[in-house]
Amino acid sequence: GDTLKILKEYVRRGGPILRNGKNLIFGVNRHRAWQIVKECAERSGLPKLVNPETGRVHNVSPHKLRDAFAVMAVKQNDSGDGLRMLQEHLGHQSFNTTAKYRKVSGKEHGDWYRKLWKKKGS
Repeated sequence: GDTLKILKEYVRRGGPILRNGKNLIFGVNRHRAWQIVKECAERSGLPKLVNPETGRVHNVSPHKLRDAFAVMAVKQNDSGDGLRMLQEHLGHQSFNTTAKYRKVSGKEHGDWYRKLWKKKGS
């Protein structure tokens, strides 16, 4: 729909950019993409991320956003079909790489355990 219209207009107006023999949609390298994500996170007031295992503080990064998207997608649909679609979207060759996004929180473990042992009718 709208995305296709916007991309067609972008191409009509002169994009993509030819650099080193490659057509780049946005002409942004990896480092600049990281800077843009960091600046947007700071402007929007997103907090820094703390690794719960190590306590290390990290800035928001393109990779962290990708991870957060993947975890959210799996929480929405962790069926085999959902994981296969996510695998294709993320460009993973191995299904096992995508399946690692099935991160489970401590609360989810507790809920699962309580449901597992809950007696019928109680």
